Amino acid sequence: MQKKDTSRRDFLLSGLLTGAGLAAGCSGKTAFTPGNAEQVIPSGEKVKLLSIDGEVVEVDKAFLKPVPDIPYPLSNGEERVGMPGKKFVMVIDLSRCKNLKKCQSACNHMHHVHPGQNWLKIYAMQDAEHTAPYWQPTTCMHCDEPPCVKVCPVDATFKRQDGIVLIDSDRCVGCRFCMAACPYSTRVFNWEKPALPEEIAGRDYSCETSVPQKKGTVGKCDFCPDMVRKGELPHCVTACPNGVFFFGDINEDVVTNGAETFRFSDLVRDKAGYRLMEDLGTKPSVYYLPPVNRNFKFEEGLKTEEQKTNA
Repeated sequence: MQKKDTSRRDFLLSGLLTGAGLAAGCSGKTAFTPGNAEQVIPSGEKVKLLSIDGEVVEVDKAFLKPVPDIPYPLSNGEERVGMPGKKFVMVIDLSRCKNLKKCQSACNHMHHVHPGQNWLKIYAMQDAEHTAPYWQPTTCMHCDEPPCVKVCPVDATFKRQDGIVLIDSDRCVGCRFCMAACPYSTRVFNWEKPALPEEIAGRDYSCETSVPQKKGTVGKCDFCPDMVRKGELPHCVTACPNGVFFFGDINEDVVTNGAETFRFSDLVRDKAGYRLMEDLGTKPSVYYLPPVNRNFKFEEGLKTEEQKTNA
């Protein structure tokens, strides 16, 4: 397995999430050359990029074309289509999870999830009587064959061409068929009107931000596509101090947690990656690495549960 140590900023500029590529040893104009290359004055500051061949190369920072900030709101049609040429995937390393719930808190905060509800759940797991327990973060699986999409009578739950499964709350009628169909129990129902800041409550609903949530509709993990459009990682990935979550584009065969970058295919092969309930044929886009050679004892994660109970 080949590991490439690049900073989060350098890696994202490489084009994993923006589709830009740079081949090692190339000359002349590139996807990162702004306007007329002869007019660019080198800064002397080098950054590392991931080439289309999967090699780490260095290029002068002056030749980088920054990722533009995507203006919102996008049209509903653009949100439902997704990002062309992308197929997003997540890998969760169970050996690193300490049940700190930083990922959960960040997700709840950024999506204004109703108190008492969580889109990202962390379960205490034990496979058999004499095996060791471990912590398992569980998100929406963004399945390639999503049963939730098939049962929605109003096309409120839909799958985009980039693999992300989203909910259009403007269409949701609250029938909860999708909740019943999901074998992973990752969806929640908004029984009450969420308490939202005035500036958030006044926004038009966006499928990509999943904000603002509405009473009588279903919510769930959305892979933070609004962040991905800007070349940034989902909130759960950046909030985790232990690098549990890796996110990337399976078409590029690269995933990162911001500090470490791997080829997706090497990572799941060499670390025995697997998907939950594979026999159901849902084809999840979330892979797990087994909890071997763990960084933390299971008991350390119980402290977070105690603190939450006593709060």
